[in-house]
Amino acid sequence: MAVEKGNLSIHSENIFPIIKKWLYSDHDIFARELVSNASDAITKFKRLVSMNEASASDDEVYEINITLDPEKKTIVFSDNGIGMTEEEVKKYINQIAFSGAEDFIEKYKDKSDKEQIIGHFGLGFYSAFMVGAQVEIQSLSYQDGATPVKWLCDGGTTFEISEGSRIARGTDVILYVGEEGASFLDEYTLRQTIQKYCSFMPYPIYLEVVGKPVEEKEPEPEESEDSEDADGEDTKAPERIALNTTHPLYAKSPSECTDEEYKAFYRDTFHDYKEPLFWIHLNMDYPFNLKGILYFPKLNTEFDTIEGQIKLYNSQVFIADNIKEVIPEFLLLLKGVIDCPDLPLNVSRSFLQNDGFVRKISNYISKKVADKLNSLFKSDRPAFEGFWDDISPFVKFGGLKDDKFFESVEGIYLFKTTDNRYVTLQEYREKYPEGKIFYVSDPIQQSQYIKLFKDQSLEAVILDHSIDPAFISHLESKKEDITFARIDADLSDALKDGEVPDEATHKEAVEKLETLFKESLGKDKLSIRLESMKNEDTSSLMILSEESRRMQDMLKMYGMSGMDPNMFPVERTLVLNSKHPLVKRLMTPSDDLSEDTKKMICEQLYDLAMLSHMQLPPEEMTKFIKRSNDLLMRLI
Repeated sequence: MAVEKGNLSIHSENIFPIIKKWLYSDHDIFARELVSNASDAITKFKRLVSMNEASASDDEVYEINITLDPEKKTIVFSDNGIGMTEEEVKKYINQIAFSGAEDFIEKYKDKSDKEQIIGHFGLGFYSAFMVGAQVEIQSLSYQDGATPVKWLCDGGTTFEISEGSRIARGTDVILYVGEEGASFLDEYTLRQTIQKYCSFMPYPIYLEVVGKPVEEKEPEPEESEDSEDADGEDTKAPERIALNTTHPLYAKSPSECTDEEYKAFYRDTFHDYKEPLFWIHLNMDYPFNLKGILYFPKLNTEFDTIEGQIKLYNSQVFIADNIKEVIPEFLLLLKGVIDCPDLPLNVSRSFLQNDGFVRKISNYISKKVADKLNSLFKSDRPAFEGFWDDISPFVKFGGLKDDKFFESVEGIYLFKTTDNRYVTLQEYREKYPEGKIFYVSDPIQQSQYIKLFKDQSLEAVILDHSIDPAFISHLESKKEDITFARIDADLSDALKDGEVPDEATHKEAVEKLETLFKESLGKDKLSIRLESMKNEDTSSLMILSEESRRMQDMLKMYGMSGMDPNMFPVERTLVLNSKHPLVKRLMTPSDDLSEDTKKMICEQLYDLAMLSHMQLPPEEMTKFIKRSNDLLMRLI
């Protein structure tokens, strides 16, 4: 074969320097592209063998070998696939953006399944120049009498093609690594890169480092007598260790997988040794091909610290983590693997093209998650309640982000009550059919209110997660008959003794108390309520307007807490229990109670009420402690 030189043929607007410098966002993508090409070459050859258009031995072993030589600064990607002739090299390599995979599919479209071919654009090979200062191809076609071919290019727009030296069917892609790719001459970096992108490729991938022993594992012992020599010793050779799993669990039918296999796959894939709560195995062939496993991990308590990871694959080739167009946003909090060969990728196979098809995939995933949750709820309610605290942020966030998802799961939203029960909204309303749904946002801080409820055999629901304020507002917008009120937002009628006081007498008592407290506290806008409560031990409570408190919470959530507090003040009302001795004493004219003592009692009752739902500012707390000591001293 004579040496031939020429210029690369540029198709369309794809200019080679742009491909080299800017088509791929990450330099390490070269490993994915070159291994994918090697995998395609093997798949094509196997397809021809199955159609009797090529021949191979019965014990043929298909594999991809990567050889790293740090001293020579080379990385070789080698396969025993279909190989290329000189004409094919000119056609598929010299003409940038001419896809060999597409050409093969077109030729054999009536005889083959194109979904098993990874490459579609013909640009992946040129990612080699992101790390290689010079790239060489040595290839020998499967065709009888084929001549090996060598192709060489230094990253410019010229190439050299001549007779090659390869003697076995297949292709070597040799990277002469330049400065930009120097980090990949490190074995650990190269190994991690291959495992990142190629963990589930369909053929075994082996890495060999020149000058270092090949990593091997001992074979499993066999009971057959043929496996032992005359001395009774095992004669099977050690096996090389592949960097990938050729038959990942998600590609299997769910009926073939055990719980232990699901847990092991989770540990190996995400390096998380806490067992997942449960998982959903996706397996769909129509109207699109999609397989995968979504895991619900055990969560931290704070919603904003959750970091999930859903790995997206295309024909067992890693594309990216957490692609929002495919994965519904709320499910990005999960961990999982999804493989969809039908994804409409752009030419760099890194991003999705805009396509209504992608939305269908996203909707399907949401539906399958909703179906799984409903199934778990109906089939094993106790188990569902057991992990509800961990999964509720997912489910609530999903309801906020996706109306269809909310409609699918609204009947299984659980609410933990102050009696440590889990109830649905419907079950809570059946027990308390009228009035507001009282909730607790801080069981410790609001413990006094909880005690009042429990004393009257009442329950409030606990909503103490950071997503809950938005979630209950969403529920109220969806359900006109539902209103949530924090347990300190109002005094439930069930906590009152039902006595109806004389209106004139009651009004006069309230006016006197209001005047006394305003003067004692120096708070002109203080609102006072006088109630006859069943619990005589409680002297005072502070109730907050639900509407104004939610406005304050929203301002804090959006970082607007520095705004003038007078714009949206929290409306507080001091509730005094007319049955408590201290309140009775203040209501009864008496000469033996000094004005100073009255003032201190008013201040104390106010601070006690404030402490029932919030921490006092440092200065106010100091005054409260000093006043408490002064009052105790008056008892001596």
